[in-house]
Amino acid sequence: MSQIYEALLRAEVDRVAAANQSKAAGAANDHRDRSTDRPHLTSPRAVSVLTQSIDSRADTVSSLASSIDLSNVREATWNPSILQLPALEERGGSLEQFRSLRSRMQEFRHLNTLKTILVSSGRPQEGKSFVSANLAITLARHKAAKVLLIDGDMRGSSLHRVFGCPNEPGLTEYLSGTAGVMEIMQRAKPKEGGPSLPKGLSSLTFIPAGTDAKNAADLAGNFRFGALLEIVAPLFDWIIVDSSPVTLVSDGVNLAHHCDGVLLVARGGTTKFQTAQRAMSELKASKILGFVLNAVKDAPTAEDYYGYDTNPTHSQEV
Repeated sequence: MSQIYEALLRAEVDRVAAANQSKAAGAANDHRDRSTDRPHLTSPRAVSVLTQSIDSRADTVSSLASSIDLSNVREATWNPSILQLPALEERGGSLEQFRSLRSRMQEFRHLNTLKTILVSSGRPQEGKSFVSANLAITLARHKAAKVLLIDGDMRGSSLHRVFGCPNEPGLTEYLSGTAGVMEIMQRAKPKEGGPSLPKGLSSLTFIPAGTDAKNAADLAGNFRFGALLEIVAPLFDWIIVDSSPVTLVSDGVNLAHHCDGVLLVARGGTTKFQTAQRAMSELKASKILGFVLNAVKDAPTAEDYYGYDTNPTHSQEV
């Protein structure tokens, strides 16, 4: 397996070198050789990495991570849905709940290794994507932390619609071997003549799900996802992965094997206790950080306590 990893990581060095060279030259075309699907090697740094004797996989990962420049990540104009992203607001009950969740994750990190968090649920429509997106933004707002959000729901992706951004190329293309790391990452850019990016978006990088995959379980189970996380982990403070519901398909369980911890989402008044139990059972091989109870009716808020809001919200999303 280590030889497979090294071969993959060497290929990614090639891809990153080609992407950086293309960015610097302002080229519009992809410089990959289509006959072999192998990018042209143009970076002296990449040549050095490829020709040196690799003592360990960790050395390879470190070399590749250092060759990735986040300022070269593709930029796209996003049109985020404010209604689905309360974490972009300056105040509000939902924002305070996500700040509380952020604090819990930071507390856990002080005692354990925690950078990569997979967010899932037992069944659809329980709010996992909502929690993933807003947790990522809330983490990114704290001291401008560098956060990577990955849409790992390759069967029913929704995060690209929440952010109003392109969905391809994405995780499906990377896992199937048709796209490299630099090709699937994107960042928001301000609209021409418009205001600056809201807090939380300027330091957020996004990997969309990509093309809907009928073989999502096979893709999620191959070694490329683990390699992807190894490559990008040194570049970010937090990595949040949104996944498919774990009681219906195995995709999320396979992705969870490579993550430091799992947050499960349950919907107030909807999720059955048996569903929550089964979700925990499916993820018994992973570290479960806890449950996020979503869409709680009449949840207490900071505004209620301090008297900021004379019309309290009656339904909180977290």
